[in-house]
Order: sequence, then structure tokens, then C-alpha cells
Amino acid sequence: MQRLARNGGTAELLRWLAGRADGWAGIVGSDGTVLNASGTVPGDPGRARHTCVPDVAALVAEGVRALTGRGALAYSHDTGTHTTLLFPLHEPPTAPHTRDGQETPAPLLAVVTPRPVAAGLATLLADALMPLSLCREAEAVERKRRRVDLAESRGREAVLHLLMTGQLSIAHQVAGALRPRLPDPVRVCVVECHRGSRDEVARVCAEADGGRSWIVRCPVYARHLILVMPADDTQEDPGTTTDEKVAALVDECVVGISERVPLAETATGYRQAFHALAVARELPGRHVRFGAAPEPALVVGDPGRQWAEALLAPLLTYVPRRAQDPGSQELAATATSWLAFSSHATDHLKVHRNTLAARLKLIGELLGLDLDRLADQAALDLALRIRATPAPACTPSAVPVPPEGAAHGLDEVLRRPAVQEWASHQLAPLERAPGTGTAGETLRTWLACEGRIGPAAAELGISVPGARKRLTRLETLFQRSLLRPPSARYDLWLALRARELAATS
Repeated sequence: MQRLARNGGTAELLRWLAGRADGWAGIVGSDGTVLNASGTVPGDPGRARHTCVPDVAALVAEGVRALTGRGALAYSHDTGTHTTLLFPLHEPPTAPHTRDGQETPAPLLAVVTPRPVAAGLATLLADALMPLSLCREAEAVERKRRRVDLAESRGREAVLHLLMTGQLSIAHQVAGALRPRLPDPVRVCVVECHRGSRDEVARVCAEADGGRSWIVRCPVYARHLILVMPADDTQEDPGTTTDEKVAALVDECVVGISERVPLAETATGYRQAFHALAVARELPGRHVRFGAAPEPALVVGDPGRQWAEALLAPLLTYVPRRAQDPGSQELAATATSWLAFSSHATDHLKVHRNTLAARLKLIGELLGLDLDRLADQAALDLALRIRATPAPACTPSAVPVPPEGAAHGLDEVLRRPAVQEWASHQLAPLERAPGTGTAGETLRTWLACEGRIGPAAAELGISVPGARKRLTRLETLFQRSLLRPPSARYDLWLALRARELAATS
């Protein structure tokens, strides 16, 4: 019994007792409800020893009523072919059972066994009461611990979602009940580990940095942990930072980390860390830091901000017809999540895929965009990133941009010298790569095919695995993720478009 209690708990103990009784064993409530059960119903056809099949539920319910009505400490009842035995379990005094403010009797161990009752069975059942009670208490504590862990995990996930959508004040309020406090500035780290090992890796991460990081189980990718880490530049020596320690301590763990960013730009930090992770998978060290690369939202200046405000105005001023329908803020968060995570946004937002599709349709209608087109997706992604970037960070410019059509207004923004310089920086790895023509053709064809591998492979005249290998090499070349969201395809489309505009002007 001690061994079973340690290894299998209540279920294994009941299964063993049912075998010793050659019948049925279970735990029932004071109202006769079966809480746990194990064993075959006595009288199972094919067992010649039993001549009838008793109604176990009825026998147990009758026994419970008799025991509670008489206030007895044990109960035994013979039906002629079977015997019902009932024993109240030992319940801890610190957790009395109550119902409607009244204390209720403890649950009971019930056994239905064929006659004659095996010698010593009643003594065995009495001896089993304490291990069963302890197992039930331990399992109840474990269930409560899991509920607490789940509540904390959901709370941390909610804080991350608020940070990703730029709602800092609410994020600080929610995070106030948890630990540690949100740091600022931060580095965002994405850790990829084996499925099912996230809890252990989270413990390693917490120990590696002394519990200073905000650790969240990614709601989108089941193998990812997201760390919002204090950007402590005093610990930049190789081998001393948390991300490098985790990569060294956890076998086959892959780590990507962002640049130093303000807490308000956590979404930017996450994208950078995700891109670094895509590169780290191909390296023996399994650890990469995102290379310095300017954000397009930082170089568009006032013209870009005016264009973004004009494009997003119908969305940001939208008022739903019904109170239960999503408002402008929820729609903007939906668009941001979908652009970052594609179809996985259902996991991030905790909505059904039909709900996501309906919201995207409404967003497209409000903005006059076809969200099936990569060009319109890139425009919306840039506009939302500009909106999330503090205004002083944008390069000042006195040249106004009239709020014309989204495509025309975007082209005017992409013609700016600062944006042209940004585009050259983005495409520089392509020009330095061996086989530049093939790499450039693959990238342009893939983007022209709306980022779909199948049509791109057909256009290039190669197999789908061949196209995927080429894109994987481009990921290493650009040090950015292309095949898995968040993808760099929006930035690369904008850079190529800016290069085309420069060539025709």
C-alpha cells in the first residue's frame, strides 16, 4: 500500500483493493455519488463463480444511506451472493467538508465483493483507510497548486499581451500582484526547448538570473519561453548573461535575444529575439543576439506618421453597433497579433478562428485593404508599428504628406532618403551573398507570390522542398525569420519596394 500510494495514488490503491476483493472498490460521497472507482462489476459474464450481476451503484447508495442514518463507523450488507463493505475515510481536521454552511460527512471507501468474503479483507480495508486519505489529500493539494500555477501563468500571459499592444500602465497594474516588477529598459529573450520541458527550463532561467526576469510561457508556440529581462549592460561579459547561461545549461536548447529596447517597445524586442532564434537553430552554439538593424518606424519621419494616422483613422475611430462587438482598440490588437502570428493569433488572442476571420474582414473593410495581399499586409504592419513608436523617436520632417490612398501615400514615404538608406541596410546581405542572382530571384518570387512556398516553387521551376531550403538559407543570410511568424517578409517587401521606387525616380 505504501508503494502504491507513492507511485500511483488513489487510482492504483483502488485498483489493488479491487483485485484483493475480487470485485469492485471505490470512493463515494456522503450522498452516494461515486467519486473514484476501480475493478470489474462482480458477476461479469464469463466468470463462472458469479451467478448474477448486482447493481453496484444501488448497493452502494443503499449502504451509504444506512451508514449515515445510523451514525455507524462501518457498514456491511449481504445480498446473498455479494457483500457491500463501507468505511468512512480519515479526513484532515483542517479541511472539513461543508455544504450550504453545514458540515457534511467524509467520503467513504466502498467495496462490493462476492460471498464468502475473503478472510482478513475487512481488516485490510481498515488498514487502507489512512493511505487512501493521505493520497486524496495530496492529490487535492496538487490540484490546487496546478490551479494556482495556471492562474499565475495566465496572469503573466495577460501582462505580456498588454506589453505587446503598448498598454504599459495597465500592464504595470496587473504585474503589481506578481513578481518580479517589470524592468525598463529590457532585452527580450526567446528560449526554444523540448516539448514538455518548459517548466524545468523556466526554473533554470529563473535561477540563472536570480529571478529578475519576467518569464512567460508563450501562448502561441508550445516549445517557447519568453523572457523580458532587465537590460543590465554591466553584465555583458561572455558567459555571464542569462541567455548564454541558459544555452549552456540546457541541452539542445536554442536561444535568441533582442537588442536593448524600452519596455514600451516589447513587441519590437520580441520580433528581434524571434529572428535571432531562427538564426541560432543553424549554429552550433545555439545562441544568437539580434544584429543592429534600425526599425522602419524610426526613419519614416513626420510624413510616415501622417500617412499612418490617415490610414488607421477609420479603424481607430470605429464605434461598434453593439456593446458586445469588438471596439477599435480590440480590433487594432487583433490586427497586430495576426500580422505577428498569422493563424496562430487564435492562440494568442484566445478566440475561435471564425471570430478571427470575421474581425479581419471588418478591419479590411474599414481600412479599404485586401488583407490577402502581402503589399496591404506590409502597409498595415508598418502603420501599426509607427503608431506604437513614440513620436519623438521619429526623424523630424517639415514635408507634409496628404492623406491620399494607402498605396500612393506609402510610396511617398518609401521615397524619403532616410527610408532609402534603411532599405539599403536591409538588402545589403543579399548583395554580399554568393549566388546573389539566385538568392535575389528567390526572395522576389516568394514575395510576389504573397509569401507562399508552393506558388513560389512553381514559379521558380523547383520543388517545394527545394524552395524551402533556399528560404532557410536566406534566413541565415538575413539573420531573420522568414518561414515562421513573426516573419521579416513585411520589412523585406518594404525594402524591395523602396529600391524599385528609387530605380524609377
